[in-house]
Amino acid sequence: MTELSTQPQTSEPTPPPTPDLPLSTAPTEEPTEPDRLAPAKHSAIRSLLRLWPYARPIRWFLVGSTTAALLASLSALVIPLVLKNIVDGPVAHRDTSGLWLQGALLLVLGMLEAGLFGMRRWLVARPLATVERQMRADLYAKLQRLPVSFHDRWASGQLLSRATSDMYTIRLFLAFPLIFLIVNSMVFLTGIAIMFGLDWQLALITVLPAVPLILLCSYFERRYSAAARLSQDQNGDLATVLEESVLGIRILKSFGRHRTMAARYRDQAELLRGTELRKARLLADLWAVIVGLPELALGISLAVGVVQVAHGSTTAGTLVGFLSTALSLRWPVESLGWLLAYSNEAATATDRFFEVMDARPADAEDVAKADVAERTVAVGAPTASDASDAPAASAPTERDGIRLEGVRFRYPDAPADSPDLLSGVDLHIRSGETMALVGLTGSGKTTLTALLPRLYETEGGRITLDGTDVRDISRAKLRELVSMAFEEPTLFSASVRENVLMGAPDASDESFERALDVAQAQFARSLPEGPDTQVGEQGLSLSGGQRQRLALARAVVGAPDFLVLDDPLSALDVHTEALVEQALRQVLAETTALVVAHRPSTVMLADRVALLADGRITAVGTHHELLESNPDYRELMSGERAEDGGLTR
Repeated sequence: MTELSTQPQTSEPTPPPTPDLPLSTAPTEEPTEPDRLAPAKHSAIRSLLRLWPYARPIRWFLVGSTTAALLASLSALVIPLVLKNIVDGPVAHRDTSGLWLQGALLLVLGMLEAGLFGMRRWLVARPLATVERQMRADLYAKLQRLPVSFHDRWASGQLLSRATSDMYTIRLFLAFPLIFLIVNSMVFLTGIAIMFGLDWQLALITVLPAVPLILLCSYFERRYSAAARLSQDQNGDLATVLEESVLGIRILKSFGRHRTMAARYRDQAELLRGTELRKARLLADLWAVIVGLPELALGISLAVGVVQVAHGSTTAGTLVGFLSTALSLRWPVESLGWLLAYSNEAATATDRFFEVMDARPADAEDVAKADVAERTVAVGAPTASDASDAPAASAPTERDGIRLEGVRFRYPDAPADSPDLLSGVDLHIRSGETMALVGLTGSGKTTLTALLPRLYETEGGRITLDGTDVRDISRAKLRELVSMAFEEPTLFSASVRENVLMGAPDASDESFERALDVAQAQFARSLPEGPDTQVGEQGLSLSGGQRQRLALARAVVGAPDFLVLDDPLSALDVHTEALVEQALRQVLAETTALVVAHRPSTVMLADRVALLADGRITAVGTHHELLESNPDYRELMSGERAEDGGLTR
């Protein structure tokens, strides 16, 4: 069983293939959902450096793109020098014939700049799309490996936004801000050097705003980073509301609550709008200073330069060249605000991505055990062929059925002073036996069934399958042995056949047809395209009973050694239920099963019944034995209050 910019990139000729990328860095403690009001505690640079394992395979494309952009920008700095020569040469000497060569040089420089910028985009378009695809694939694979407890704590919209908008933010950062942070810095330094070469006094006036700009950028970075993180988290909340509204549209319409949900969505959108306006104000303040101070310095330089030309201490061509160079540096300076803002957004997107990638996967223990076994073999320990009589830890080796010994469990988010949900469950389901599990709503029946395939981990005690502790069985093998049908059936946007065969991908056509018959799901054959008909998202094109029957077929199609059914017949009518029970008896006779039951008709499928109350198994026996001897069970089955008091809670 398996668990279930502003400059868009265009497709370009395929570059050489890149090597595979790593899944993640070493796992750390599982995070909870982020504290959205806390400011960033570390630098954006440190966060962005974590992208290196993904960027490393395309590093030469990034280097080539940066080089092309740098050459294009530097070629633009040559233009003011050409203008200086034109003014001090042909213009000053009224030599029109000398303009042709200088004009041709300007044309060549312009074409070179355009061509190099085009090459820059071509170099990174396809490689960065590959990086984005790989990061999405890694994130999805990690989400599949993370335990159910992780998904219980995280809203689906938060995870969805990490796989969509955050991935786009990271790709755009690698495509544009990363490159131009480097390019614009080098162009700025080169331009300053040229201006000092032309006139050091004017250059000194021009660079004076650099000190307040550096201080302002530091102030801006700290505040914008916190706002960017809050905005991205609020985007995730908005996606959650939208997803819930779409999936629950039938409930909203049937209860007339669509206006309530619309108001909730509007309120969440208003929160996001407020955060985005805060970001805009921060960026506007930065831009006002970034643009205003250099313009003021440039105006002063112009006035001083005119005085120098008037007194003959400099030439008109030098002043034109100086001012042209200064104007060429407007883009590197003015873009600083946007580049810093987007870099901070990319840093928070990277943090959000690695919050998931750093979480401890459900099979981390299995991987660790495999590593230990591999190292043991490497140092000369007996291999499987050398010790063929030794029991394998990956699968049960004896026929002892299912044993639960002192099993304890509580949910991680339960109040600290609350008792364990399961406080010492002892139960033995003999091999080949079907055990019905009954109890009040909220007594922990569904939770107990989820412990068998390790969807959740026990807090104490142990569970064995045919004598082998489930913690000693790899999750992949465990979920081949244990098959489940949940009370709330989940179908995927796939065909009926694909949904059923999720229970056993290698099952034969004969096994598939048998599973449909057992679950009384023959309706699948009369669908427009038979079992290959697409059932749509969540299977909502089918009735509740049809979905439940397909979920049951999925559970039995692989003829599992152990079968766990959580009230699998609750949505069926009496006639269909009787047919399913009749066919299901044949399946239960060939497996060891635990069936959560709420109705006497389901209990009758079992050989014995276990009563769960107060976090323990309080009685075990046949249905008739418990009816005669246990007033709590009798009350549960009949719905009438027993004479000696109600069911123990």
